[in-house]
Amino acid sequence: MRPGGLQSSPQLFRVEVLVAARKKSAARAQFKLVSPDIRPNGPIAMEQVFNGFGCSGGNISPALGWAGAPEATKSFALLVHDPDAPTGGAGWWHWFVINIPAGTIHLRKDAGKADGSNLPSGCVHMDTDFGGPGWGGPCPPPGDKPHRYNFTLYALKVDGLDVSGASASLAGYMINANAIGKAKLIGKFGRKR
Repeated sequence: MRPGGLQSSPQLFRVEVLVAARKKSAARAQFKLVSPDIRPNGPIAMEQVFNGFGCSGGNISPALGWAGAPEATKSFALLVHDPDAPTGGAGWWHWFVINIPAGTIHLRKDAGKADGSNLPSGCVHMDTDFGGPGWGGPCPPPGDKPHRYNFTLYALKVDGLDVSGASASLAGYMINANAIGKAKLIGKFGRKR
């Protein structure tokens, strides 16, 4: 008998357990990636746009911050990808940072400087589809609908990854194999014809 004289059934108990579990997980902080420079699904500013290939932006990586990473996180990896790039399905890698220490909670604006001097100690840039390391901002073909730029921060169960010389696909595979959580921010950019 339940308080109030109601009969308890196994089905009702399962529902109560599910509701309690949802409330408990809702109390835990959600792993979230944010930027003062890009609002979710909002436009990316010219300051972040590539300077080349017909684009004339500042090519400065946006500031990024995060919170709510899983407790077991030992390092992070940041990948920025344009799935809309006309590459036959492969998309375009704009930024790839690995071995971000677990205690790091942000990357400052222009952390994507190719020489790595604006990254926290221990971080490593990997080569992007622009052919070198560091941030390469948006620069979609003129007239395309605005492209999506997926900023994905992975919480990893390892202290770091040794993927030197690896392709973006192999590094991405290793990151996903060691991920215990991820947070995403999407920005958009398009060019008129």
